Amino acid sequence: MKKIWTLLTVLLGTAVMASAQSTMSCCTKPAGQNATEAFAMLATNEDFSGGHDAPLPFRYAGEGQPIEFKTPDGKTGKGFEIKSATPSDKYLFVIHEWWGLNDYIKQEAAQYAKDLPGVNILALDLYDGQVATTPEEAGKYMQAVKTDRAQAIIKGAVQYAGSKAQVASVGWCFGGGWSLQTALLAGKQDVGCVMYYGMPEKDVAKLKTLNTDVLGIFGSQDKWINPEVVTQFQKDMAAAKKKVTIKSYDADHAFANPSNPKYNKTFGDDAHALSVTYLKKNFKLKS
Repeated sequence: MKKIWTLLTVLLGTAVMASAQSTMSCCTKPAGQNATEAFAMLATNEDFSGGHDAPLPFRYAGEGQPIEFKTPDGKTGKGFEIKSATPSDKYLFVIHEWWGLNDYIKQEAAQYAKDLPGVNILALDLYDGQVATTPEEAGKYMQAVKTDRAQAIIKGAVQYAGSKAQVASVGWCFGGGWSLQTALLAGKQDVGCVMYYGMPEKDVAKLKTLNTDVLGIFGSQDKWINPEVVTQFQKDMAAAKKKVTIKSYDADHAFANPSNPKYNKTFGDDAHALSVTYLKKNFKLKS
């Protein structure tokens, strides 16, 4: 009997440890990691990778052009820019999902250019030219992103926009977390931040430095950026005395991604409309 109880104790302990490890990989950040690095670690989670179908074929052929700009680390950053028809110091940084700066993101940039006349649209490339076509590639590229390099690209983009520029950002998934980081990095120049199902910043001291409110768009069925993570983000923003507006849809992760076969157009369109309304208000554009 004693041996049976010992065996049960070992099995129970193993199950608890496995459960804790699963929770750690999805919902918390290990010591020493920042929010974006914690999100990148999800690439090692088979459920997360398996939940992202390969993008459907698509080729963007609209306006805009690729650009390069200097970055503080002595290198160059890449992006895709659609300039405002009239001279403007207003810039919206568009930050890609874990696939990279593909044609779907260029299409999103073009849509924002139409929705926000008078705003320059700059889609940033945090993968330095790499674009994934499979979940395996995407996971590899997302894990390979170095925080210092991504920050240098964002800072370089802010310098490219100019010291008088007003900057806002929008991003999805991987880019959702980096949209919030962009708001932190842009400092006093930042006027808006939209983050779609991205990993929130959990350092309240950093959140206190935000110069803007935040619009967070999430899916209540998301297993990774789940309602628990979103609730904690609301608490952290409250502690930082910063405003956050949360819109949660009865949908899964990446529901607003038109390249995803599981794309929910109704929710995606509604979320986009909310984003445009928010950005118009923060940029102080005429309706």
